Amino acid sequence: MPELPEVETTLRGIEPHILNLPIADILIRESKLRWKVPERDLKKNLLGSYFSSIKRRAKYLILNSKTGSLLIHLGMSGSLRILARDVKPQKHDHIDITFNNNSLLRFTDPRKFGSFLWTEDPELHPLLKNLGPEPLGNSFSGDYLFRASRKRKVPLKNFIMNSRVLVGVGNIYASEALFLSGIRPQKRAGTINRKQYDLLASSIKDLLQSSIDKGGTTLRDFVGGDSKPGYFKNELLVYGRSGLCCKSCSTLLKEIRLSQRSSVYCPKCQS
Repeated sequence: MPELPEVETTLRGIEPHILNLPIADILIRESKLRWKVPERDLKKNLLGSYFSSIKRRAKYLILNSKTGSLLIHLGMSGSLRILARDVKPQKHDHIDITFNNNSLLRFTDPRKFGSFLWTEDPELHPLLKNLGPEPLGNSFSGDYLFRASRKRKVPLKNFIMNSRVLVGVGNIYASEALFLSGIRPQKRAGTINRKQYDLLASSIKDLLQSSIDKGGTTLRDFVGGDSKPGYFKNELLVYGRSGLCCKSCSTLLKEIRLSQRSSVYCPKCQS
């Protein structure tokens, strides 16, 4: 599943190619995604208009126009690409937004878990209004995590992956950040002290920024907006490495299940 760095990479890849260009056509080949695509709303508000800005909130892309915003989630396997208008669609190419310069923004999603939604006010949309802070924003810190975690008995990994606590930290980056912080994923969130949370917050920030700088983590279906893969996966220390030796101490990495998700950690480096 594309995580925050992959979504940010997509934003940066498509932004220069879509802003302030009149929208000439919207073609929806498949409307049954995670939620039904509101074809009438999209065409009514976007045809003849343009996207004035684009930003990211959590793993959502928000493409703003003068009458509202297109809210896009890439789901499990979605991607966005800029292509020439005459490039023929393939089996899983579900939506094209065509601009008057004969380029188009194409949404591809083999598993159909992505979403294209319309909203007049993104900040009030049910999918966005209750989200926690951005991990790369000024409001996120170790102190914030410490205060939010008091009396919480959930495993620490589940806690930092809860989008109401913190957005954009999925399985990959949660696993990696916990390893770098020396904390086991199954420890209860309320037992972690402030110093440990300071280190964890710093690790999360550094990992996400490093991954963005390298183009994201290419796993399975994700490709960037420029069709080039990311290379951060080459630096993963624990995610997907169950049964292999820890790169720091050579101990065999262990795998456990937390809320139906695989979680890998080092029994020696993480306590």
